[in-house]
Amino acid sequence: MVMDVGERDGDGEDGGWENMGEDNGTKSPTDLVDETVSMIEYVARFGDYRRAQRKECYNLARRMKILLPFFDEIRHHGSPISHNCVASLSRLKKAIRLAMKLLKTCNEGSKIHLALESEAIMIKFHNAYVKLTQALEELPFDELEVSDEVREQIELMLTQLTRAKKRTDTQDIELAVDLMAVSSKTDERNADIAIVERLAKKLDLHTVEDLKIETIAVKKLSKERGSTAESIQQIIQLLNKFKQVLGMEITNVLDDTDTPQKLSKCHSLVIPHEFLCPITLEIMRDPVIVASGQTFERESIQKWFDSNNRTCPKTRQTLAHLSVAPNYALKNLITQWCEKNNFHLPKKEDQASSRKFFVDHEDEISCLVEQLSSSQLEVQRKAVKNIRVLSKENPETRVLIAKHGAIPRLVKLLSYPDSKIQEHAVTALLNLSIDESNKRLITDEHAIPAIIEVLQNGSMESKENSAAALFSLSMLDENKVTIALENGIPPLVDLLQNGTIRGKRDAVTALFSLSLNQLNKVRAIEAGIVPPLMLLLEDKKLGMVDEALSILLLLATHAEGRHEMGQLSFIQTLVDIIKDGTPKNKECATSVLLELSSNNYSHILAALQFGVYEHLVQIAESGTNRAQRKANGLLQLMSKSEQIP
Repeated sequence: MVMDVGERDGDGEDGGWENMGEDNGTKSPTDLVDETVSMIEYVARFGDYRRAQRKECYNLARRMKILLPFFDEIRHHGSPISHNCVASLSRLKKAIRLAMKLLKTCNEGSKIHLALESEAIMIKFHNAYVKLTQALEELPFDELEVSDEVREQIELMLTQLTRAKKRTDTQDIELAVDLMAVSSKTDERNADIAIVERLAKKLDLHTVEDLKIETIAVKKLSKERGSTAESIQQIIQLLNKFKQVLGMEITNVLDDTDTPQKLSKCHSLVIPHEFLCPITLEIMRDPVIVASGQTFERESIQKWFDSNNRTCPKTRQTLAHLSVAPNYALKNLITQWCEKNNFHLPKKEDQASSRKFFVDHEDEISCLVEQLSSSQLEVQRKAVKNIRVLSKENPETRVLIAKHGAIPRLVKLLSYPDSKIQEHAVTALLNLSIDESNKRLITDEHAIPAIIEVLQNGSMESKENSAAALFSLSMLDENKVTIALENGIPPLVDLLQNGTIRGKRDAVTALFSLSLNQLNKVRAIEAGIVPPLMLLLEDKKLGMVDEALSILLLLATHAEGRHEMGQLSFIQTLVDIIKDGTPKNKECATSVLLELSSNNYSHILAALQFGVYEHLVQIAESGTNRAQRKANGLLQLMSKSEQIP
């Protein structure tokens, strides 16, 4: 995706900072200090940041706050401040404004966009570090009569900023894996639902409120970037997938005018914000208080707890207990407001019938779980099939199925000789593994060896869903090791080479996740992963070029992987992709070629012979941000090796 890495982020409505632009030497020292302090205090009020940049944001905000004692001393500076000092303070203010705009973007911007562009955002952070470092190093501390204590704090901050500048990109690799899988897959099976739900949780986009706010952010971004841009369309597709998981209506994001602020009876009547449930953004009928002190609609927070969440949806803090207390005071205020404004609460489903349905559903699940251990084959087959169907429904059902002890019984069914029972059992475990706590329950039942056995010897559909299940379970780092030690990589490589298109997709996704572990790279190479990956590059109809290149990039960081790839035919394939591939193809191929060439100059010469130079120049000018960096890195390598002028 293409993103301008200039100083565009944060432009627009940013709390009145638009007028704090160039100072042109006209600001007084007092004005400069007051405005700079106001910006730091503005940043301090940000409640949270997007997942992909959270650590960097908190570090930058904390460092900015370190400067407050410095500005306090300047305020009480006795003698007049020279023009040189004013100029230094002005440069520091500009650096802080740049940092503030970046933090504002990470606080309010589209979560999906910031995750997709995490590498480009890291460049902005490095730029902010450079500007702050330069401004702080130029401060005339002696002339400003800064105390030794404050000066030491700033010198410590400079050391931290220098260290931050030298750090490599800190993109969450698992977040990148899920984004790649969700963006590239067209197969709408349960495995996709698992990835979408996990990704929604990672991006904090798993409530109606989250998605309504994200929709507004995406609309704002589309106005800035243009609604027809490929990057915007990709973001909208991901947003719609998250909405589908929650059962929300899919509308045209760019035409939809609904916003959280428009939850009102009519245009002249706005519901007070404190009357709205933070989860649904609907007026509360039965407000209750949770352990964090926040208030929610009883039904909404109960659904949150039933989905195995143990945190406050608003503050994200872990709750000491899951008990709730009625908020009678707020309920009375809502009632009085409704009567005063003649506002009628929307009709709600009859609670008794709703509870009855839930109890009936639970009874059905309990009965089906018992039937999994039946001595009659047909009863077992029917029960496991129904469990498979129910486990696909929603998070609450998956929790209920596990609660009634289905997981150990399903694991036992994996070793049954009946192929249909085997297929239904492994698919049900795949569906149940969507829930994070269920992953651990499945692992604790030693399911991984049994799933690998199905992957080796089961029917084709069983193999496909076994691969998808291993991918889901591999999200736990310890399972990456377990799967490899149980010899799970060779059958995945075999499925990659000989499976259906669906099987190849499931295998390549699982192998990517497993290859994030350094030792697993060697195991995958020894299992013969490189040749089938190269075949995926050659067969464009399969649509898995990006996935294959992503794994090859991981393997290229290992000497054995580079040895396997170091063939002239492979270098030519990379050059062909750099020449004719999609923007994302070009980015991935350039990254792989850079990794290979950094360790072997002969690859540079081979790539030049295949005509890569002019295409690298073009990518360096107009490719994605990451592709531009990789292309420039290759051009520098070529220059150093004296292969180009």
